[in-house]
Amino acid sequence: MRASGHKGDDDDRVFKALASPLRRRMLDALKEAPRSTGELCALFPDIDRTTALQHLRVLEAAELVTGRRIGRERHLSLAPLPIKRISDRWIGEYTRAAVDLLGRLDES
Repeated sequence: MRASGHKGDDDDRVFKALASPLRRRMLDALKEAPRSTGELCALFPDIDRTTALQHLRVLEAAELVTGRRIGRERHLSLAPLPIKRISDRWIGEYTRAAVDLLGRLDES
């Protein structure tokens, strides 16, 4: 986990990273399988490599992607824990609140 330890900052980075359709497509590609940086960039021929790498830096800053060197290649993997944290904190709580509300309406 990031040294700041402040969940709000971490959540902001995750939401910022997920705000971009291209970054979400990159995460979808990494969800299918880990890939080298070159392989991932090749999946997005409509953007240049520099732009793809900038998007990857945002994903890494949000800790949604991890990278490790294997020889000359950098291999990237999806790191799903930040998304789970967002889901647990935001989506899960709102779902419970909606279910509670529906339950109270049924009782009326």
